[in-house]
Amino acid sequence: MKRAFDTEILSVGTELLLGHVTNTDARDISEMLSRIGINVKYHSVVGDNPARLRQCVEIAKSRADIIVTTGGLGPTCDDLTKQVLAECFGLRLVRDEDVVRSLYEYIDTGRGLTENTYQQAMLPEGCTVFPNSCGTAPGCAFEKDGKVVVMLPGPPKECRAMFERSALPYLRRLSGEVLVSHALNIFGIGESRVDDLFAKEMNAMINPSMAPYAKECDCLLQITAKAASEEEAEAMIAPVRAHVLEVLGDLVYGEDLECLEQAAMQALKERGMSFAACESCTGGDIARRFTELPGASAFFLGGAVTYVNAVKTELAGVPEALLEEKTAVSREVAQAMAEGIRARLGADLAVSVTGLAGPDGDGVHEVGTVFIALAAPERTWVRETHMGVNRTRSFIRRMAGNHAFDMMRRYLRGMDVE
Repeated sequence: MKRAFDTEILSVGTELLLGHVTNTDARDISEMLSRIGINVKYHSVVGDNPARLRQCVEIAKSRADIIVTTGGLGPTCDDLTKQVLAECFGLRLVRDEDVVRSLYEYIDTGRGLTENTYQQAMLPEGCTVFPNSCGTAPGCAFEKDGKVVVMLPGPPKECRAMFERSALPYLRRLSGEVLVSHALNIFGIGESRVDDLFAKEMNAMINPSMAPYAKECDCLLQITAKAASEEEAEAMIAPVRAHVLEVLGDLVYGEDLECLEQAAMQALKERGMSFAACESCTGGDIARRFTELPGASAFFLGGAVTYVNAVKTELAGVPEALLEEKTAVSREVAQAMAEGIRARLGADLAVSVTGLAGPDGDGVHEVGTVFIALAAPERTWVRETHMGVNRTRSFIRRMAGNHAFDMMRRYLRGMDVE
């Protein structure tokens, strides 16, 4: 088995330090390297300054076997990554005529080619050139002084495409192992409770390993194994996954999902059912979240944002007398909203949300009080939640949506809904 390689990702660009651009390149590269068993130990970010970049490269050389840089490969005067890397490794920059021809062909058959454009064709002598299928700046890789250096463009679309098509195959030969990781998505308990349930096991595990991670309104438990093949790693994960599912049961809403709405869509698809939504304090966020999923139109018929009482009555048929008697923030009104929108839109299921996202209360309920209902053909369920007076509006709204999607997926999978 080949030895492990430690990697540093060095992201170059003043715009990253200023916060003008989010550094998605480092995230994407880390995730893709983990699949082939290459360990990313360090992330560094440096501005477009040759002295500071040189200092960062020297630090990376002292602690990493593989240095992956992003950014600074373009034609402008602040694109200095190649020059500095070549200098740090004692290499000359030489003009690659194949790259020159590709630049000529890419930029409208040569029109508009300024002299600085050809700077992109100056590459470290003896390097492996990575073509850029989405832009002009090529990437490259070389090995020197026992280190492997990979240089990639900064724009995320260009960086990811080049890494997948060129850099990943180049680096794969270095690793004799693969890393397989699966996330079990959890809703209903938090990260600290998950950690408490599995702490002894996690502390004793080396390979495979488990680790809980918190998200904004749910959490996940990551199970990871390193082995000589993907099949062997999957076999190592299988008994750990089975144990977690046995302990957590229906608190696990999926595997390798991004959000609860994906779990709800999967369940709707399996049952061939549709739903509608009637939203008050979430302001249409449930509809927005679900319709961001590809294929949402096959399952979501539509919804209504019934922010004030008169609209609850007009669009969802909530009786005025009920609103006067119980107030809008109540179990009874949530039930009437769900049943009313289901009937009016002819959906198989309907969810509704009514509550207080803050910062002001209603004189009766505290901020964070939210009622979520699910109307089905046979009955309607209502959850009463108290999320806390110090929660932000965005948290309360997202958590309310999570409850709605969780109630749907539970119903569709034959689980206890409330």
